[in-house]
Amino acid sequence: MAEEAPELMTVKETAEYLRIPLPTVYYLVQRGQLPAIQIGGRWRIKRSLLDRDVLKEEQGGQPTVLVVDDDPQLQQLFKQFLKKAGFSRIVVGTGAEALSYAEKQSFDLVFLDLKLPDISGDELYVKMKEMHPDMPIVIITGYPDSDILSKILAIGPVTVIQKPIEFEQLNKTVKVLGHKGTEVAG
Repeated sequence: MAEEAPELMTVKETAEYLRIPLPTVYYLVQRGQLPAIQIGGRWRIKRSLLDRDVLKEEQGGQPTVLVVDDDPQLQQLFKQFLKKAGFSRIVVGTGAEALSYAEKQSFDLVFLDLKLPDISGDELYVKMKEMHPDMPIVIITGYPDSDILSKILAIGPVTVIQKPIEFEQLNKTVKVLGHKGTEVAG
């Protein structure tokens, strides 16, 4: 039988339990986003509250990723990669679908193709940033010199992945953005 995690966990135990980096746990504790108490100058996180409040809220503690791309092959690649990396994922092919999801929730990460059938990538980028200013949006494009990308870069710095996309590229990107990637190669 697996050893049960203690009721009061250290920051290190919490990081392992939630499978997130140690600095992230400190950050969340300091912002009051994890149920923690201080004992003798050290933080302890209450597992029962963590289970109830944090893990339930995030559908099993998985980061949720939105992928906006109308290429069926690319959608499949993202689904496989994100499943292996342990992310909850929503994959859509239009800007309208992306906006309807973004109205309901914020995502831990968004992959956004610039060429969509119904709305220009820069317009969608701006609308999503208006709804969730802190939401990280990674641009996917086969046209790195496009006007659409120039418009987004004029707004501020952004992570860009060039097509054709490979597993390793995705892995590096999610790790750079503070999420645990997958060690599984495509």
